[in-house]
Amino acid sequence: MKIRIATRKSNLALVQTRWVAARIREHAPDVEIEEVAVTTKGDEVLDRPLAAIGGKGLFVTEVEATLLDGRADIAVHSMKDVPHELAEGLGIVCIPEREDPRDILVSPGGVELDALDAGTRVGTSSLRRSSQLRARRPDCDFRTLRGNVETRLRKLDEGQYGAVVLAMAGMLRLGYLGGRPHWIVPLDVCIPAVGQGALGIETRLDDERVAELLAPLEHEPSRMCVEAERAFLHLLEGSCKVPVAAHAVLEEDGARIRLDGMVASLDGTRVLSGASDCWLRGERTREARIGAARTLGLEVAEGLLQKGARKLIEDAITETERSLKQGNGGGSAFGKWS
Repeated sequence: MKIRIATRKSNLALVQTRWVAARIREHAPDVEIEEVAVTTKGDEVLDRPLAAIGGKGLFVTEVEATLLDGRADIAVHSMKDVPHELAEGLGIVCIPEREDPRDILVSPGGVELDALDAGTRVGTSSLRRSSQLRARRPDCDFRTLRGNVETRLRKLDEGQYGAVVLAMAGMLRLGYLGGRPHWIVPLDVCIPAVGQGALGIETRLDDERVAELLAPLEHEPSRMCVEAERAFLHLLEGSCKVPVAAHAVLEEDGARIRLDGMVASLDGTRVLSGASDCWLRGERTREARIGAARTLGLEVAEGLLQKGARKLIEDAITETERSLKQGNGGGSAFGKWS
């Protein structure tokens, strides 16, 4: 049996794809695996913000095309890059065990956020990160920094930034964390992106052969947390133009799920947060447990809407689009694009 895996060409994407391939071989050692490398628009255009070129789905669309035209059998994505709506006939059939979803602050001294000097230039690819961190340190100079992990670390080493914020999961998968002074950003300082740290394996929904092959890799606790977070994001109509975050975790040995969610203004002066939990103990089937997780996500999102999240979201979209029209994609509220 042969499986063709579509993947982006970045070092992190290849590491993640090969991790999935290794897990498949553990359960099916005779499977032949071929990589199908894809370059996405999100990888090619690095001098403009994602919001200016179409949003985070740009990391997924070209990869999905390989599934639709038969060039590949599965695709490996970072779940935080996956839009809610997938191409017709495709689905995320497997979510393996999630890596640590937290963010890290990397700097020459590995200091905490509060220990950075006033005016320190902090690079981040995310409005979610800059808004939450700016709420804590409004005196720092947050600038948007795109590019792969290696590019961002190089710019830090060159002194273009005094610190950069990255996903801990990517650094762990690449093996870079041990050699880099860093500070793990607590969840009460910065809630992670929806799906951060989780991988999603996409395939054609009618391909039972592939679904059966991937079944041993599915990790139900990770699936429930990601589904709760994605339901939260979907109700809020979140996008790369809006600082939105959610983090779900299983408690009581998996009997309870808790979700923390956040919507913020671009400048971090207004941050709305909410949380709730529910018991899963009485749900007998996998589908019922996942359904309960999604309902929890909707409940937390509805709570934020009642607190005024819709106005924050609309204002953020308006300000982002206005800044994009200025030509550099930046603005005084959230820094220039770098």
